[in-house]
Amino acid sequence: MQTEFNFLQHWYPLIPTEDLESQKPKSMTLLGKRLVIWKPTQSKTYRVFLDQCPHRLAPLSEGRIEDKTGNLMCSYHGWEFNENGICQRVPQAENPEIIAKNKENFCVVSFPVRQQQELLWVWPDEKTAAIAENTPLPLSPQIDAEKGFVWSNYFRDLEYDWQTLVENVADPSHVPFAHHGVQGNREKAQPIPLNIVKSTMDLIEVDIARGLPTTITFEPPCRLEYAISLGNTGKKLGLVVYCIPVSPGKSRIVAQFPRNFAKTLHRIIPRWWNHINERHLVLDGDMIFLQQQEYYLQQKQLTQSWKTAYKLPTNADRLVIEFRNWFDKYCQSKLPWQEIGINGSEPTTINENRAEVLDRYKQHTQHCSSCRTAVKNLERLQIGLLAYFVIVISGVAVLPDDWRLQLGLPLIITALLGVEISAWLKFSFIPKFYFVDYIHAEK
Repeated sequence: MQTEFNFLQHWYPLIPTEDLESQKPKSMTLLGKRLVIWKPTQSKTYRVFLDQCPHRLAPLSEGRIEDKTGNLMCSYHGWEFNENGICQRVPQAENPEIIAKNKENFCVVSFPVRQQQELLWVWPDEKTAAIAENTPLPLSPQIDAEKGFVWSNYFRDLEYDWQTLVENVADPSHVPFAHHGVQGNREKAQPIPLNIVKSTMDLIEVDIARGLPTTITFEPPCRLEYAISLGNTGKKLGLVVYCIPVSPGKSRIVAQFPRNFAKTLHRIIPRWWNHINERHLVLDGDMIFLQQQEYYLQQKQLTQSWKTAYKLPTNADRLVIEFRNWFDKYCQSKLPWQEIGINGSEPTTINENRAEVLDRYKQHTQHCSSCRTAVKNLERLQIGLLAYFVIVISGVAVLPDDWRLQLGLPLIITALLGVEISAWLKFSFIPKFYFVDYIHAEK
């Protein structure tokens, strides 16, 4: 019977497929491994390689998809690799046979991948592809259109570790306070009677009987799911979170938000609108104190256990306790950084620069197809409104006197209104895609 959890031999979702650009390689990190995501020209499926060219270790994510062959080309010296990571071309080779003779040596490390439920999944251990083939993805039963569900996708890089992310999502009692006015109300906070239904190395399941019937499922290492029934209405609401270990002190959240009602509203509201007005606010509300909490816990664990560092007296803390016990029992309270060749023992530090900790653009916008496009269009609109103002003022100045009042005045009014809208876009709305400070005392 297996008694030790192997983080490397599991499926992880890297990113929603709608946020990938098929014409460009993209770099992402998982479990300390820098990966490159790319799509061969004639393929329906993306590929994931180690982001290193075997020639001189240049990042393949800075390469390009070659137009003629559809291969991944390294931009340093032009070596090309097919969808299986096999080298196809070495421009500097005097003798083409050198490629065939060194076929194994010239390969790029390629990882098993799958595309399902609108996510790109990767298995981060290239040596166990056979095990990956027979291991099911940790899919949510709520992400199913045939059951009447609709959902949206979201992801963001976070400034704290994987275990801190799991612990936070596993704690429903923080919502009324950390997310007051966004997803909760501190005035309505009440005890949460968590009941541990099952706890094994591969699954922790919890029920909440009071209020809206809720089941919380943690399928290690990444799927943490809430399934909520809205009374006897038949309406169901879910939160599907995949907690991704990136590197020591860094994690990524890949989330899906299913429901089986308000489907028209789902189709009308653009994805980026939910991101800047709700999803970011929830993570901003946690980010500052979680990275500090993580630092203080690491300091205390130098001399004591989390069991004494934390004070966990209520039923609302039971899932946090269960997760921490699971992490102790099956993972020895650590991720496999040493196995990967990373020093994960050094404690993280507190980043006092709030603009960096809450950097929405770096953590999300530049990677999200919806937000990235919205920013581009809004910035064009903002500049266009200023250009319209300049054109109108210049045009009205040369109008004949008898036209200036009749035609020029309405034009100037619309131009001034355009300037106001432009200023609002530049200083109030567009910054929501970049950085908005979150002050709990003001909520």
